[in-house]
Amino acid sequence: MDAMVHTMSRPADQDPRWSAIVARDKAADGSFFYSVRSTGVYCRPSCAARLANPKNVAYHLTPAAAEAAGFRPCKRCRPNEAPREQREAAMVAEVCRRIEAAETPPQLEDLARAAGLSPFHFHRVFKAVTGVTPRAYAAAHRAERVREALPRAGSVTEALYDAGFNASSRFYEAAGPMLGMTPKAWRAGGVGAEIRFAVGQCSLGAILVAQSDKGVCAILLGDDPDALVRDLQDRFPKARLVGADAAYEQWVAQVIGLVEQPQVGLDLPLDVRGTAFQQRVWSALRQIPVGETASYQAIAEKIGAPRAVRAVAQACAANSLAVAIPCHRVVRQDGDLSGYRWGVERKRALLEREAAA
Repeated sequence: MDAMVHTMSRPADQDPRWSAIVARDKAADGSFFYSVRSTGVYCRPSCAARLANPKNVAYHLTPAAAEAAGFRPCKRCRPNEAPREQREAAMVAEVCRRIEAAETPPQLEDLARAAGLSPFHFHRVFKAVTGVTPRAYAAAHRAERVREALPRAGSVTEALYDAGFNASSRFYEAAGPMLGMTPKAWRAGGVGAEIRFAVGQCSLGAILVAQSDKGVCAILLGDDPDALVRDLQDRFPKARLVGADAAYEQWVAQVIGLVEQPQVGLDLPLDVRGTAFQQRVWSALRQIPVGETASYQAIAEKIGAPRAVRAVAQACAANSLAVAIPCHRVVRQDGDLSGYRWGVERKRALLEREAAA
């Protein structure tokens, strides 16, 4: 009975569900399935197979109903299984665990073979789900292993082998971008690293600007200056924090000028530290023009990871360079301001100021 709904009521192409099939609408997946009498198969509405003649189409509420009517599942869209996005997410999650468990980063071909895909297809799916390539994911995981191993290892050499590096030269080549300082300094909790900082006042409240030997490494906003200093201390508890001198005040003045007049820009080097994915997100944020906004979805699509919307939001929340990396310009799809690390009211004030500018 379910299989012949259209013959009992109206032609298939006059049913509202037909337009979803023509549009291959993913939003309709799960709400119904359709079968094609000439092929003997049933599909999801979003199936990319050749469009059927509506005279041969029938609609079903469930895969079981379609199969009870004598139809078999399409091998292309696999309507009797979980949606493709869920299958791919589960596959990628399993691959991630494989990468994390490996002593050395696995080869792309080996990962693809284990996933049952070609290297090209696997690479594309992995990047779409995670936002980074398998190689970048492996590098980020090794970086995390290095950070965890250095404080407890007997030596830097021991830590590098624990993290999966098979040669010290390759480790030291990667150490700077991974840690932002020498492995020895990181292992000692930042001992030997010098961070200059100053706290000032701007129209948004207290502002802390910190600089490493590579550039501005933190711009923090808040109501309590002491809380901002404690935040900086927590990042590198054993680093040498140096209070501002007259020359450094000029850097602080430039940052405050960016807050007050965003159209001026910031001509200072930045020391941007984060995972490969975070850095891609932050780079995309810096391309949003003053006075404009972008949705989390738009940023995810811009970096080639359309399904990584939640990860984009997490990268925005992890940004420690307020205004310089303008995460305040990212809003929800409906235009709502959503959250902001330094308070939604500051986000609203920044956007209003930029719109006026």
